[in-house]
Amino acid sequence: MHYFPLFINIKKFKVLVVGGGEIAFDKVQKLLDFSNEVTILSKEYSLNMQNIIKKHNLKTLQKEYQLGDIDNFDIVIVAVDDINIQKNIYLESRKKRILCNCVDVIEYCDFIFGSYIKQDDLVISISTSGSSPAVAKHLKRFLQNSLPNSLNQFLTYMKSLRLNIPKSKERMKMFDQKAKEYFDNLN
Repeated sequence: MHYFPLFINIKKFKVLVVGGGEIAFDKVQKLLDFSNEVTILSKEYSLNMQNIIKKHNLKTLQKEYQLGDIDNFDIVIVAVDDINIQKNIYLESRKKRILCNCVDVIEYCDFIFGSYIKQDDLVISISTSGSSPAVAKHLKRFLQNSLPNSLNQFLTYMKSLRLNIPKSKERMKMFDQKAKEYFDNLN
């Protein structure tokens, strides 16, 4: 299955991560690049998870998962080894129209965590639709090493122009020309 590449602002979404181990920790780290509205539900937390909870003052629910725990959340990430818990949470999320990702169980995922590059305003997402996470990882490294050092500075400049020049067809043409010139001058 191919996933639709959607960029969504999750700052106002409430996210629940079920699991307190290293895989849950990895997902929390990624989520924190985009939002602080993250709650972690687990009976036990790894040392890394404890540290990130403390560092970011994250909310926790220190308990076993129970039916109804996903209520009032918009997104739930399930990072536990128990396939029955994953299935139950996924089925519950479908009934409540809550987006769900059960780590490493593609049939219980409404979305996946693609590999990504984030540098200030620039975000590049990479997905192989689950075919090969290793390819996505190495493509990410390749792209990171290929990005021009001045790109963030150029994006800041373009952002300031967008804020100060009224919308028009001429503005669109000017922006397109500036972007073309920037990339043409890299070669």
